[in-house]
Amino acid sequence: MSDNPNLLLLSAGFFLIAALYSSVGFGGGSSYLALLALCIPDFLQIKTAALLCNLVVVSTGSYLYYKEGFFDRKKFLPLALCSVPAAFIGAMLHLTQKSFFIFLGCVLALSGILLITQLFIKAVEKPVVSNKSWLVNIGLGTSTGFLSGLVGIGGGILLSPILNLLKWDTAKKIAALASFFILVNSIAGLLGQVAGNNFHVEFPLLLILLLAVFLGGQLGTRLSLRLLKPELVRALTGILVSYIGVKLVLKYTLKIDI
Repeated sequence: MSDNPNLLLLSAGFFLIAALYSSVGFGGGSSYLALLALCIPDFLQIKTAALLCNLVVVSTGSYLYYKEGFFDRKKFLPLALCSVPAAFIGAMLHLTQKSFFIFLGCVLALSGILLITQLFIKAVEKPVVSNKSWLVNIGLGTSTGFLSGLVGIGGGILLSPILNLLKWDTAKKIAALASFFILVNSIAGLLGQVAGNNFHVEFPLLLILLLAVFLGGQLGTRLSLRLLKPELVRALTGILVSYIGVKLVLKYTLKIDI
């Protein structure tokens, strides 16, 4: 794969995805998975590469959000305490290639619908949901963490739109929380892959992709903090992941390629 003549295009795609997703606090794992699925037959290797790319993007993004004062530790910790063990367990499970892509497609389609739905929700200046809502924390943290570990995404692309719909906090603070959420869940997912013997990498290719997403993530996070409108980016992201999700489900259930 490292000698593939399309490697430059793949790297450029990863750069653009990292720039777009990081601008709303995501890592981009969902779209990394989709692109890698076109090039790599080993879906375990795809999952590992996507989580490592996630980790690079949100590590730098999380620092910048923290530096700008958008990270709320009190709201983050209850969610993370539930999501991390769930992500670890999800990553340990063994799936067939078909079931993996069906699960991934369903998760992407759901997250895309949630992202698009946010266009019809008015932004809030003050949060509505209290961080003391422990049932909400348990439900959101556990479910998004498990799904993130199962399919190899950080979980922020599911958590962020739900928090926006619940009027959890301002858009920038939710983006910051999602970035840290992806960070800890990606680490937990990678550890779960190692524990479950699901950790597969191809280093020459991986190093190139990690460099691409590092540069894209740096650009995207800075654009988010200073230039881009989060509503526009979330809408574009929602359309993209919805299409990818439906495409995967149709391909691996009805063998229809769109």
